Amino acid sequence: MNAKQTLVVIGNGMVGQHFLTTLVNSGASRQYDIVTFCEETRPAYDRVHLSEYFSGKSAKDLSLVEDGFFEREGIEIHLGDRAVKIDQVQRLVHSAKGLAIRYDKVVLATGSYPFVPPIPGHDREQCLVYRTIEDLEAITECAKNARVGVVVGGGLLGLEAAKALTDLGLQTHVVEFAPRLMAVQLDDGGGAMLRKKIEALGVTVHTSKNTGNIAEGERHALKMEFADGETLETDLILFSAGIRPRDDIARHSGLEVGPRGGIVIDDECKTSNPDIYAIGECALWNGRIFGLVAPGYTMARAVVANLTGKAERFQGADMSTKLKLMGVDVASIGDAHAQSQGALVYTYQNDSDEVYKRLVVSADKKRLLGAVLVGDASAYSTLLQYCLNGIELPDNPDSLILPARSGESAGLGPDALPASAQICSCHDVSKGQICQAIENGCTSVPALKNGTKAGTGCGGCVPLLKSVLDCELKKAGIEVNTDICEHFPYSRQDLYNLVIVEEIKTFHELLDKHGRGRGCEICRQAVGSILASYWNEYILKKEHIGLQDTNDIFLANMQKDGSYSVVPRVPGGEITPDQLIALGGVAKKYRLYSKITGGQRVDLFGARVEQLPAIWQELIDAGFESGHAYGKSLRTVKSCVGSTWCRFGVDDSVGLAIELENRYKGLRAPHKIKFAVSGCTRECAEAQGKDIGVIATEGGWNLYVCGNGGMKPRHADLFATNLDKETLIKYIDRVLIFYVRTADRLQRTSVWMENMEGGLDYLRAVVIDDKLGICEQLEAQMRHVVATYQCEWKTTVQDEQKLKRFRHFVNSDRPDDNILFVEERGQVRPANESEREQHRSNEEALA
Repeated sequence: MNAKQTLVVIGNGMVGQHFLTTLVNSGASRQYDIVTFCEETRPAYDRVHLSEYFSGKSAKDLSLVEDGFFEREGIEIHLGDRAVKIDQVQRLVHSAKGLAIRYDKVVLATGSYPFVPPIPGHDREQCLVYRTIEDLEAITECAKNARVGVVVGGGLLGLEAAKALTDLGLQTHVVEFAPRLMAVQLDDGGGAMLRKKIEALGVTVHTSKNTGNIAEGERHALKMEFADGETLETDLILFSAGIRPRDDIARHSGLEVGPRGGIVIDDECKTSNPDIYAIGECALWNGRIFGLVAPGYTMARAVVANLTGKAERFQGADMSTKLKLMGVDVASIGDAHAQSQGALVYTYQNDSDEVYKRLVVSADKKRLLGAVLVGDASAYSTLLQYCLNGIELPDNPDSLILPARSGESAGLGPDALPASAQICSCHDVSKGQICQAIENGCTSVPALKNGTKAGTGCGGCVPLLKSVLDCELKKAGIEVNTDICEHFPYSRQDLYNLVIVEEIKTFHELLDKHGRGRGCEICRQAVGSILASYWNEYILKKEHIGLQDTNDIFLANMQKDGSYSVVPRVPGGEITPDQLIALGGVAKKYRLYSKITGGQRVDLFGARVEQLPAIWQELIDAGFESGHAYGKSLRTVKSCVGSTWCRFGVDDSVGLAIELENRYKGLRAPHKIKFAVSGCTRECAEAQGKDIGVIATEGGWNLYVCGNGGMKPRHADLFATNLDKETLIKYIDRVLIFYVRTADRLQRTSVWMENMEGGLDYLRAVVIDDKLGICEQLEAQMRHVVATYQCEWKTTVQDEQKLKRFRHFVNSDRPDDNILFVEERGQVRPANESEREQHRSNEEALA
């Protein structure tokens, strides 16, 4: 006799799968024969990151189900079959394919469907929705014959959908009925800043637009006719105007639903039938539908607790949100619209940096009620903890969003959080649980993820999780973990040593031997830098290309309008008239904006990606090489004219600068490197503000190290004096390779030395006194780098296969229509938005 009850779970989306895994982990699954229905042909996948499907992730990558999960746990899953009715009298669940499953308990996790406004013409062939992987495949197919795409809806999902269209290479518009983007989460100021940043990415935003009709277009497939009389033509329309709860099975089965939809549930997530539960976006609690995944997870946990005899209730959910929409940081916390009685508002807006922040605080300025962050959401975790835990605000609440006042810390350390503070909202993990897990031996972020599930949902809490971990380890006197990421249990220096000792030449070889998983943006680029700095191979080789960022992939710096800059090397700043003419000829031919840089080079701006190979072919023919302006590598060696021309000059600074630049060009490093050589102590080349600075004196060359400009300028330190050239170069060789080997990822030379125990004295001991006995090894590595140098652009233009990468659209040779220039002071510059709008109006008038 089977003593088990039968539990039917209807829906295998994110919430349905979370319910199943929670039930399995609780051990309660052993009490049930579990049957689940999934109307899609594949089990649960990550809808939150659906847009990543367009940037290369597969359906398998997005899957939320471990291989063999259902078989291992004895769960019967019916893919491609939809449960259509629950017979409450016979206690049977009927499916569309004719199955009838007798049940003891039912959990409805049917989710929601995209709302399509009943606009005449909404059912035309090119009108699509954005919800499932099948929807993405339909969008991809439609986009093959499209140039323009429109997203109806400027909310979270709408902007994700807009990113999908831009990834497909379409000229993209967003049409929003409300007067601003993300009207639910953002105030007017935040919405305006978000719009500005989204439009700067080439997406045209139309707010306060009511679409009255969708008709056949004249120049494109469709024409949207708005209530204000304006029209917009497009080749496809994506509806992302909100969601509606999937409650049809509840309606057909006689369960109570809300007047505007949604399956009515109580605090235990029970429907009007106590043996039937509803969780996620199909459920209506207290008259409210929750459109985020975290509340659905909380409901799932409440039902699991109820099934195991525990009294856990769903009591609503925090709807705070932090996202990166099209590369733009956006966050909203609590009462973002200041609707609370007596609420006070602090606002910080920086148009120059395109940052908007707003705090909503209580009348007594003691409690944080809400916040909006656009452009910089780094304070999200801190503000969320203030809000959720009622932590008393500092005397100046605006210090939480303003640039730091002198000597004032606006941060909220992990120690200030109570044990009850929720760290992970997706899995409801508190600081107390994190601390307990650390005490039990979880001393790394991956271990905490495995042990507590924190950080395995949307991932937004991982920085705070790491902060709590570091704080607790320090208090316990345990060394803080320095792993480069969760895929490698090593620091960057460890990985460098492994590459050297084991002669590892590819990322996958290193991952197979010493890592786990598939890697991430952090470890891939760090390992790419290590391999490039040690082996000095062509970085666009097939096995290395996936490790590079956008600039390295296209061997050029991407600019704000999507065009690229071209920066040929000019060693020491010395350039012949013929080379100047060649540069001018290229700039004139391709209509490039030209500027002399602070590093004595000529930047050429405004090249489209498909123009880069032709431009570089002409520059190479004229004798130029890649300037590596796109890489973490040697940029320039600046110099004065030295003793050759200057009446104060002591030595040949130009000759030495050229020699040094040619010696170290192409050297890959944890951060960019700059040199300067001055011909006398008048210091016209500003050598004491560089990573490596050399100044001529009567007694020889003085060497300065570890200075930098940038956001935190640092004066270089005098390292050695009165050196002959041979010794000078030997010391530079050693310093640079020692830095490349031992610095952390993205660590400048200044920070590297300051963090070194013993600082400058230790560095002298290693480089000059050979304290570690590695100087010969350091010099040998530099000799290898110098001997294997290649101009990456010269290699690229000689390879037809590599040149295929240089085009804007994957499936077309068409240029990017969004790049638009206007003339100013006799040269081109990117058009601003009003100029773009005028251009569009002119085109439409001519059409």
